[in-house]
Amino acid sequence: MLKTYTWPRFAYRPAPQPQPAVPLVVVGAGPVGLCAAIDAALRGQPVVLLDEDDTVSIGSRGVCYAKRTLEILDRLGVGDAVVAKGITWNVGRTFHRDREVFAFDLQPEPGHRRPGMVNLQQYHLEEILVKRAAGLPLIDLRWKHRVTQVQPDADGVTLQVDTPDGPYMLRCDWLVVADGAKSPIRRQLGLDIEGKVFQDRFLIADVLLDGEPFAADRTERRFWFEPRFHGGQSALMHRQADKVWRLDFQLGWDADPEAEKQPERVAPRVRAALDGQGMAQLGFELEWCSVYTFQCRRMQRFRHDRLVFVGDAAHQVSPFGARGANSGIQDTDNLMWKLDLVLRGLAPQALLDSYDAERGYAADENLLNSTRSTDFMTPKTRASRVLRDAVLSLAAEQPFARGLVNSGRLSVPATLVQSPLNTPDEEPWDGWMLPGAPADDALLPGHGGPDGWLLERLPPQFVLLLFSDVAAPGPEAPVPVLRLPATGLAAQRFGAREGSCVLLRPDQHVAARWRAFDIDKLRAALARATAQEVRP
Repeated sequence: MLKTYTWPRFAYRPAPQPQPAVPLVVVGAGPVGLCAAIDAALRGQPVVLLDEDDTVSIGSRGVCYAKRTLEILDRLGVGDAVVAKGITWNVGRTFHRDREVFAFDLQPEPGHRRPGMVNLQQYHLEEILVKRAAGLPLIDLRWKHRVTQVQPDADGVTLQVDTPDGPYMLRCDWLVVADGAKSPIRRQLGLDIEGKVFQDRFLIADVLLDGEPFAADRTERRFWFEPRFHGGQSALMHRQADKVWRLDFQLGWDADPEAEKQPERVAPRVRAALDGQGMAQLGFELEWCSVYTFQCRRMQRFRHDRLVFVGDAAHQVSPFGARGANSGIQDTDNLMWKLDLVLRGLAPQALLDSYDAERGYAADENLLNSTRSTDFMTPKTRASRVLRDAVLSLAAEQPFARGLVNSGRLSVPATLVQSPLNTPDEEPWDGWMLPGAPADDALLPGHGGPDGWLLERLPPQFVLLLFSDVAAPGPEAPVPVLRLPATGLAAQRFGAREGSCVLLRPDQHVAARWRAFDIDKLRAALARATAQEVRP
């Protein structure tokens, strides 16, 4: 039991009898599975969500949620609740012993609705998502329903589900697997997951402080290489909700996991960290602790016929960089609009192959950055340690070296430049929002004041942005048209000028763009973006 949180217990309900076949089942009611189910329901798809437990996650686990993830949570109807409960921050500071060697700002320019990052314990996020799911009639959320076997075939999947009332069979057309890093479903099917397990151990300690260590406007991430309070190892500290602070301590591969998470071993480390920052006056209570190793691995394919894997079930990364939950939620953002079109018969099943291509590319990018971060933070050879130490020594004085300091490259959305759904540019454009990039937000000008944020005005479907200051009716188009000024912040960020058009996908990634509206080009781009034949 935590001092700051009491775990809810959700009521078990037996499955309806006889159990009818359903179009969609999601397994796993963690953040990723809940987001998948909510997304499906908001698109009008009934979904059964199964979870073997009857509460939210034990321990804070995932903590950091990046701007792109917050924008997805906005669309799912929970962004405000997450930001209100969580701790907003943009600045990170990295130290080598006592010297600051690098600092970054996740949001160096104004004009974004959401901050670079919000810290929130995973159990709070899950409870917010559960409440949202409970308010959507199309979600049948079944607690204490454990999937024990899956049998896929050409037309769907048959699941055997165990409950307190005994087992039952459930048939579905599509199965989204969000059952975590150990994924019983993946293991039962004998599916591959390959990569690297890092031979190091880290201690996570969530502590409740009895005072504020920093000013209210100084909420920031702090990372140390070889701090004097934890000699020879690395450490991390940042704030969560309810005045709980997360501290991570590198322990080394030889550390005994069971011994190191005992309170009598954890408390002196926390005390030393606080004293080492001039916080000897602050008392603390341990809320939760764990010792973990981590791995950078992924499945070779995320789609296996009627089964689609998302989140940790599909790929796993180091916790440094906040790439776990963020990439998993972005998986569902990529998948669910495609699955919706397939279920409605508006796109072929081949569209789901693009989920594998796009999120596989994103996973490789995350794995590369996560591996580089881990290798820099925990060098395993003499040569790599010499290089790391040289970079840290130079960074305190030489600006060129600061960009080489790597304490965890933080999560950013993937720009899907190689996506088969993109329509290539025909003319040069300025700016970085090329086909495959996620749309940047912007505050829109209105009559006498702001007219809201761009992303909150986008419908959850394909939409054409028409940048024009000419007061003329919009072109007839097979998708909604959102007219935007050709001289505002949004136009600047998109590199648009008078008459420019940008086609956005339902997940707010750019599908195509043109300097002038052309109905035939728009139809061809829509066909390409839904994996249908592009007719000349």
